[in-house]
Parts: sequence; structure tokens; C-alpha cells
Amino acid sequence: MIAYCTARPGGQYSRDLETRWGNSLPALVSETLNFQCPSPHPRVPIPVGLLACQRDPLLRELSTPVVSCRVSESSAVPSNGRKSKKDKSSMQASAQPLLEVVLHDTILFPEGGGQPSDIGTLTSADDQLWDVVEVKRHERQHALQFLIPGMYTIVQLGEDGFKRRYDHMCMHTSQHLLSAVLEARLNLPTLSWCLTAFPSPCYVEIPRGMSLAEITLVQDEANKFVFEGRSVHVEVEEFDRNEIPEVAKDSRSTGKGVPADYTGGIKRTVVIDGVDRNLCCGTQLPSLHNLQLFIFPHTDALSRSSTTSARLYFLSGPRLLAHLASANALLTSTAATMSCGAPEVPERVEQVVEERKRATKRTEDVEAELAAAIARDILREAGPGKIVVHRHRTDDATNALGFLSSISSAFANELGSRPEVPSHLVVLSSSPSAQTMSGTTVIMIFASDEKVVKEVGEGLKGKLNIKGGGKGTRWSGKFTGVWKEGREGLLVQEVLKSVNA
Repeated sequence: MIAYCTARPGGQYSRDLETRWGNSLPALVSETLNFQCPSPHPRVPIPVGLLACQRDPLLRELSTPVVSCRVSESSAVPSNGRKSKKDKSSMQASAQPLLEVVLHDTILFPEGGGQPSDIGTLTSADDQLWDVVEVKRHERQHALQFLIPGMYTIVQLGEDGFKRRYDHMCMHTSQHLLSAVLEARLNLPTLSWCLTAFPSPCYVEIPRGMSLAEITLVQDEANKFVFEGRSVHVEVEEFDRNEIPEVAKDSRSTGKGVPADYTGGIKRTVVIDGVDRNLCCGTQLPSLHNLQLFIFPHTDALSRSSTTSARLYFLSGPRLLAHLASANALLTSTAATMSCGAPEVPERVEQVVEERKRATKRTEDVEAELAAAIARDILREAGPGKIVVHRHRTDDATNALGFLSSISSAFANELGSRPEVPSHLVVLSSSPSAQTMSGTTVIMIFASDEKVVKEVGEGLKGKLNIKGGGKGTRWSGKFTGVWKEGREGLLVQEVLKSVNA
């Protein structure tokens, strides 16, 4: 017989989804199972595959008895797909005991099939409200980890939980649709997929990269089914792993096979009318209606030791709206900064980049001329014979050490043009105009003798606590603090005198 299961009486639905989907719920169809909702055995957990969240993913509230409860062996609150384990809710929950509760039924989806678990609340018989921080599969049951047990409880998704559920449904159903079209039109199997944290794009991993024309073809084909509003239903039957054929290596691995850790007693096949059939335990939308799909017009190549694959990123539902809002805000802000209209932003940015390149080239040329002038000035001041000089300068450039290196190179070029190269030892230092106790002064030493360079470097380390090092005839370091020529400058002179004594 074929059994159909709808929501339990008394369930609450989101009004906006009620308007969007009407009374159309994802039908649960079975030719082999005869199940009743609610179950006549409240002390026995309903198996994964027939949970309320899978029978009716739009249900927002459910009253159900507690089957068992125990203190969790782990005291750490799971991250459950959050971006950071240090968020406010996790820190608050970690101060409370963590308990594991098995319910008879639940509207909170347990993690599985690449889909993170739901979040929600439990209301105990004495009207105390508790947060559900994670939902997991446990053998053939579902286990809820939350803060306090209760003999009887009301499970609720809440606003945040339902937004999370709706986002997961949009992305999961979109992935089924995208993978089906990729395989049907381009013979590209889905190797894996990732349901990322909101609002990041999700992705499917495919065997190769795709051209823009191929991506456009797949997106148009998928959105054609969206425009037609193809229905989605779930077929269920008893699960027997021995009867599941092995998945071919070149077949779509996501959904075609059953996860190795799946221990549920129910096999669920999600069917998109006339498009796709896939084994899946996740929550799905009842229809493709309004599920606009956007595919990013590029793929990211992934190189492994023996194979090369690519990631294709996509958005739909709330994530697509969030992406459009963010992109529009960024474009509007950039247009205002560039003093142009949004359509002119790419051209203006290109102009600014080209101007920046020319300005950088002009700066490099001027710095080279200045470095040569400083090098000639040092030689002129030193006079004939052995050269021992310390020259300090003020420079607010982001790469002051690089400019000192340019002076060193220019100095070497000037010496190279002379018939005889005199012995020399030069210390250059550079500080910013606004100095603080945490500010940095850079130092460069270069000389004709490697041994002298090393001795001066070690001397500066000892007297000024400079950190640095070098190789050959060059040495560089950094001094932290306020540099004063009447103090630090004199210490440099002392080191130079001691080395040349």
C-alpha cells in the first residue's frame, strides 16, 4: 500500500511560507511501510528517516515525550556549524551541564548527509525554556543535546532556528537540482558537496573545471525547472545495506550511495519530479517554486596527488538575497568613492590602478635618484682615505629599510666607478617623524670587510638591544623605541670607534 503522512495536528507554520507554498507539503510516499503519525508507541523513538522534520520540514513546533535522558560525557558545547566556538551562545551554554536526551519524535534535524543539525528550543512541563545546541543521530535514534531534561517537552525551531532550517533546505534542494543537471547535461558527476555556514556560497566538487558557456547552460536549465515549479517528494522504505548496490567510482557519490556511518532503519529517496532521484536523509523544500539558482561564473581548481577536480559555487534562497544586498552595498560605496555611477565603476577602478602603477614607477625612479645623491653626498663628506660614517634620516615611507638598501647599492656603484676602492664602513638608520615607544627604527650596515660588519652588528645588539642579522658585507636590524641622535646616535658612534680603534 502507499501511505501518505502529513503534519501532526496543532503544528505551527511560518505564515510567509504558508503564503508561498500554500498547503503543499513534501509528500512522504511508501509502498512497503505502514506507519502512523503520531506513533502508538510513545516510549519508542521514531527511526531516522521518518522524523517529523523529515515528514514535514515546514513544521515549527511539536509536542513529544522524552524517551531517555543522561548527562553528556563531553562538557564542551559543539560548534554545530558555527563560524566560531567562542560565540556568545556557546559561552553561555558552556556554564551549564550538558545533557543528552532522546525524544520520541523531533522537528529538529540531526546532522547528516552533509547538512548541519538544526538549532531550537525545548519547553519542559514546568514551562522552562532551554536551548538545543546540537542534534545527532544515535544508532537508529536521534539524540538531542541540551541543558536540562524533562519528562515531557515541546520542541520548537524558533525564529533563528527556522531561518537556519529554511536556508539549509534551500541550499540542499538546490544542490540536488544542480547535481542532477550537471550529470544529465554535461555528464559531470558530483564528487562531494559542502553546505557552508551562512552567508557563504555552497559548492559542489566536480571532476574538471567548466567554461562560462557550460555554467550558463547549467544555470539556465536548472532555473527552467524552477520556473516550472517542479514538485519534490520523498519515497521511503526499509533500509537493508545488503540490497544497496555499490556506487561506481565515476558515479555521483553525493546521494547515490548511502553514507558508511548511516544506521537508520529507513531508506529515503528524494524525488524532483522528472528531474532527479537521490538517496538523502536531509530536509528538502516541497517544490522548486521560487528557488532561483545562481551559479558563480567560474570554478576553483583543486590539485591532488593523483587527480584534479574543481569547485563550482552556487547560491539560492536567503543566501542569494544576502549576496545581492552585500554586492549592491559594496558597489554603491565604491561608486561614491570613485565619484561615478555604478556602471562606470569597472572603468574608473581600472583607471585608478593604471594611475597607481605609473605613480609607483615615478616614485621608484625618484627614490633611485635620491639614493644616488645621498650616496655621493656621503662620499663627499667622508673625503679621501678610509670611510667610516653614520648617517641618520627621517622617513615615513612604508619600506624605509628598502630605501636604505637602495642607498647601499648606489654607494657600491659610486665606489665601483673609482679607480681605487677605499676601505669603508657605513651605518644608515631611519626613523619615522612621529616616534613612539613602540615605534621602529631600521638600521643597515655595509662595509668592505665582512668581519667588520659582523663586529659592528654585534656591538649594536649589545648597546642598543637591536634585533637583526646579515650575511656577507650587509647587515640589517630594527630598534624599538624613540631614537634620539644625542643618545642612540652617540652609542652608534661609540661602536664605530671601538671597531676602528
